[in-house]
Amino acid sequence: MSSENQNGSLQTTFNNAVATVQFGHPASNSFPRKLLDRLTSEINSLSLNESVSVIVLQSEGLKVFCSGASFDELLQVENEEQGTAFFSGFAHLLNAMRNCSKLIIGRVQGKAVGGGVGIIAACDYVLATPESAVKLSELAIGIGPFVIEPAVSRKIGKAAMAEMTLAAHEWKSAEWALENKLFSEIHQAENLDNAVVNFAQKLSAYNPEALSEMKKIIWEGTEHWESLLIERAAITGKLVLSDFSRNALTQFKK
Repeated sequence: MSSENQNGSLQTTFNNAVATVQFGHPASNSFPRKLLDRLTSEINSLSLNESVSVIVLQSEGLKVFCSGASFDELLQVENEEQGTAFFSGFAHLLNAMRNCSKLIIGRVQGKAVGGGVGIIAACDYVLATPESAVKLSELAIGIGPFVIEPAVSRKIGKAAMAEMTLAAHEWKSAEWALENKLFSEIHQAENLDNAVVNFAQKLSAYNPEALSEMKKIIWEGTEHWESLLIERAAITGKLVLSDFSRNALTQFKK
């Protein structure tokens, strides 16, 4: 199935027990709210699909995996309610990935910023390329990575999370991401697809019930995220209205 418009594109293909979900947007694979909602709905649907054992999550293009939230939509936020609603999109997506009964493999072919890092962290296993640098730039635009923090900290720890967050203008290399457990494997770009397909096929050959139970264990202790991530969205939604954030976002768009 596929859908495409000014809000980006989303396509799902099936190969035996593996579902590959690909998202894309002309603005560096950023996420307007409608695309976030469509991806969340697709993850929830695949969670209930008994013919699927494994999900591969990937994006379009060669250089950027995901640049996070849509700056255009952020600049359109006029009040706290709208801000909370926008950032709740990421909260709902991360919770859908966490609650999904299928293991999710991330295919990361390029750079990731902000919410894109959160999506990577919410995957259960991630294969990336040496070009896949990561950055949390939220402080530089007057907000913070509050919604995605639980997912990122769960993967890389509080100390590495703080390092990324405070060095808001600094890219962390793919090697750094591998050392800190954000990535599971690194492959040259020309070998990435084969590595992803081979791993997904091997994983999907295992007992689906065992995979589902393993998923529950991997995410044990995160049940409070249902409310926590929404609370964090409210914090971000308030901060994005500040003069500092407005000026910073305008500068970033120039």
